[in-house]
Formats: sequence, C-alpha cells, structure tokens
Amino acid sequence: MLTRIRNGIAARKEQVVLPYSKLKANLANILKSEGYLREAVIRDSGKFKELVLVLKYNSEGETPISGIKRVSKPGQRIYAPVTNIPKSNGGTGITILSTSRGLMTDKEARKQKYGGEVICQIW
Repeated sequence: MLTRIRNGIAARKEQVVLPYSKLKANLANILKSEGYLREAVIRDSGKFKELVLVLKYNSEGETPISGIKRVSKPGQRIYAPVTNIPKSNGGTGITILSTSRGLMTDKEARKQKYGGEVICQIW
C-alpha cells in the first residue's frame, strides 16, 4: 500500500486503487484524518472489494507527503513501548502504530499510553 501511494505521487496520479483489507482501510482513514489523503473510498467491483485512495495535491501540484517509510516488515517486526515510540522526521510527520486498541498515530498512542508494532512513518 505504501509503495503504491509513493509511486502514485511520483507519477502525479489522481487516485490509486488497491485490494481492500481492514488494515489498509484503517490506515487510509488515519492518513485522511491527518490531511495526507483527500479521500479513501471502499468500492465493490464484482468478486473483490477495492480501496480507492484519492491523492491530495495543492495548486502548485505539491503533495503533503514528502516521504513514506515502512518500519516493521514481515521479516523483522519492530515493537515499541509507549516510552520509546519514535517520532517521524523530528516530530513533523506521523508514526502509525498497531496497538491492542487498533491503529493509531504516535500522538494518540502516547496520550492513551499504548505501545505496539510500529507500522510506518510518514512526513
């Protein structure tokens, strides 16, 4: 998902379509609420559901996403307690964690005192 967003921005695409999953939909909703995406729509196209992400650009054609980094990978999961949640790009971006209460940003996790798996960082 993160690579498709990165490639869509590099190619100046209006929207990116990817297979639906709950994790991707929750991640897209966080990106939308934080102002990185314009819209995230679940579309049912026959057999499978699709997640349509409408990318956000300003009048000059610049996007609020300047970088995306996947932290936890299938080969090496990265977990962080609430005291050691990493800040993305010195605090200017967001870090998304998977906690026992679902996906949340680093600010929400610190506020609610939850640690978890560090999914990605976006700035």
